[in-house]
Amino acid sequence: MKLEQHEKNVHVLKLEGNKCQIAMLSDLHWDNPKCDWKLLKKHLDYCLDHSIPIHINGDLFCVMQGKYDRRGSKSGIRPMHNVDNYLDSLIDTSIEWFKPYAHLIALVSYGNHETAITKAHETDLLERFASKMNLSEGTNIQVGGYGGWLIVELTQYGAVQPFRIKYHHGLSKGASVVTKGAIDLSRSMAITESMDVFTQGHIHQSMSRNDVRETIVANKSGYRVKPQQIHHMITGTYKEEYFGVGGMGWHYSRGAEARALGGRLLTLSFKRVKNGNTRNIVKHVDSCRFPM
Repeated sequence: MKLEQHEKNVHVLKLEGNKCQIAMLSDLHWDNPKCDWKLLKKHLDYCLDHSIPIHINGDLFCVMQGKYDRRGSKSGIRPMHNVDNYLDSLIDTSIEWFKPYAHLIALVSYGNHETAITKAHETDLLERFASKMNLSEGTNIQVGGYGGWLIVELTQYGAVQPFRIKYHHGLSKGASVVTKGAIDLSRSMAITESMDVFTQGHIHQSMSRNDVRETIVANKSGYRVKPQQIHHMITGTYKEEYFGVGGMGWHYSRGAEARALGGRLLTLSFKRVKNGNTRNIVKHVDSCRFPM
């Protein structure tokens, strides 16, 4: 696995072969007591067992228990973080927790919880997390933007096939019970071109769908119309706010529904298909939830 940075929010992940999986995670809220550490560890161990690169698309941290944070509550902090150097403790403890998986984490990008801390406290938790982990473990974890591009280049027999992943932490304040983020996915098609995949988190839903756009391409024989396949996905949270809370808490009190927990596994592949005297490259993209 080799990751290159081309712009602040444009990264290229280079892998060998004609097929790969990428673990697309978001909204871990790792430091919150309601984060399901057992489930998160199970999914990260799956990545470890299968050598799957990881992208964390925002809200790695929940980080709402600072001294002057009006969102804080006594039940919202883990004992290990109930210290005077609260933000420092988040970095130090998260480094230790994620160390076994550090060599698989390719990219971490911002969510609203991290940007809120930068605005209020003038410190960048993701840059601190990545730089300290890289120094400790000799890894190459890089930090993206609130939105950006992750280009996955698969190489087989000298042929390089790029898959263009457009990521954004979230395009709206939340998803309705009915649409569950479908409007956000349609909005992404109106503002972004040339993507094979669009992924977002933020709304704590888990879903995917496939769309097709008409494009025109040029080859040696002229122009021809071609379908462009786009895979849309929304990654879920690891923060359980519905079950086991005794009918209490912000999520429950506002009438929000139960949410499917966990990220998604993105599968990218390509093959050469003979069509008459020519050979065309056919790409396939799909995603699914982690195995039980």
